[in-house]
Parts: sequence; C-alpha cells; structure tokens
Amino acid sequence: MSGAFAAGWLALREPYDHAARSRAVLDAVARTFAGCTRVAVADLGCGTGATLRAIAPHLPPRQSWRLVDNDRSLLQEALARGATAVPAGSSVTAVNCDLAGDFDAVLGDCDLVTASALLDLVSEAWLDRLVAVLARRSLPFYAALSYDGGVVLEPACRGDSEVIAAVNRHQRTDKGLGPALGADAAGIASQHLRAAGFTVTQDRSDWRITPQDRAIQTDMLTGWAGAAREITSDPAMVAAWLGARTEHVAAGRSHMRVGHVDLFATPAS
Repeated sequence: MSGAFAAGWLALREPYDHAARSRAVLDAVARTFAGCTRVAVADLGCGTGATLRAIAPHLPPRQSWRLVDNDRSLLQEALARGATAVPAGSSVTAVNCDLAGDFDAVLGDCDLVTASALLDLVSEAWLDRLVAVLARRSLPFYAALSYDGGVVLEPACRGDSEVIAAVNRHQRTDKGLGPALGADAAGIASQHLRAAGFTVTQDRSDWRITPQDRAIQTDMLTGWAGAAREITSDPAMVAAWLGARTEHVAAGRSHMRVGHVDLFATPAS
C-alpha cells in the first residue's frame, strides 16, 4: 500500500501522528504485554517504520519486528531506522510483499499485529479476512490513525464543506485493496472485531495543526484539492477554495483539526 505515498509525505506527517496517538490506547497495548520479556510484532503497511518508532518504548525489552510493505525503498529506510529504534538484543526484518496476499504468510510467527493510517485505505472484504486470521490465531491488533472524515478548518472559507465532502467520497475509491472503507474504517473495524469476540479499546487521535505548521497544511490542502477535482463537477470552486485557504496559511492564521481514531483489540482469553 505505501507505494502510493512519497517518503517525503510520510516524514512530514510523522511528528503529527506521534503527537496524536492516543495515550489511552498505547497504555492498553503496554498492559497487555506487561510482564513479558519478549514480543514479536508484524507491522502491516509499515512505510518508513513510524509505528515501530512510536510503540517500541511501550513493549517488552526484547522485540522482533516484521515490517511489511510493498515498497522496497520505504522498507530500506524502515529497516535502517528501525534497527536503532528498538532495544538492544531486538531484531528488525523487512518483508516486501503485497498485502492482498495470504495473511498467515504475511504475519509470520507474531504476538501482535499493528498498522497505522491503513484501515481507511482497505476494503471491508480485506478487513474481514484480517479479522478472521486474528481471531483464529488469537492475536491482538493495534490500529492507529484511521481517518474518520471529520475536518475543522479555521477561519472558515466558502467551499470548505463541499471540498471535504468530495475528499471523503474520494477516500472510498479503490486504493489497491478493493473499495476503501474511508471515514467509516474505525467504526466498521470495531464492529467486526467485537463480533469476532475481541475486546476493543478505542480513542480519538486527531491531528491538531497550528498556523506555524505551514508545510503540512500546504501539502494537505494541495492534496485535498487534487482529490476533490477528481470527484466534483465544479473545478472552479475547488480552485477558488484552494486559493483562499492558501492565503490563510501564508498569513499565519490557519488552524486545522483532522479527525483520526486509534483502536486496540484483544482476543477473548
């Protein structure tokens, strides 16, 4: 999946992801493995390894990470950076494969499955297959930063609601793993996991972006405008909206809140 995303964007968003990750959900992960001396983790759609860097401090001292992605260049960076982010005596392995394949082969022999900013890009059928494997193997699952469609932009501009609605429709298009769940991802994942017997801890992990954060605002606005143009029949409205919003960014008065959800699912004991 990460082949659709540039390493530059992943680097730009990582500090905001890190700040937004729910402490309550991370605490639930830590409690699950408290008292263990080692843990094996399979990270799906790892990108440059941001999930490893975020949660390694919350896990037992001996860690074995299996970083899974279909982009070799991102995997190389994830492997290099991951080796210095885990405790001494831990290991990090890169696995280049398509997430549309066999989950048992992808996951390997692990104790925990993780994913960040992934569930909103996958289909319900893909999610069902993953949940079935998690349930059969009694594996806990940490899924962070699923986009939920909620965006607040200040100050308000004409076209805000229309553009964000178009972006949310675009989110549901096929990203390579079937029609994407988009903004419904976290809710549907929680429902399916609970139906499979999991206990789910869920909390918000919204990005809160200030006027000083001009680089990410500019990147997001440009990306949203591009997505909206593919969906809307009014490209002139999108262009006017982008111009107005960009002016707010340049003037140092633009605030954003972008909604995300974290969850951690544990199987029945």
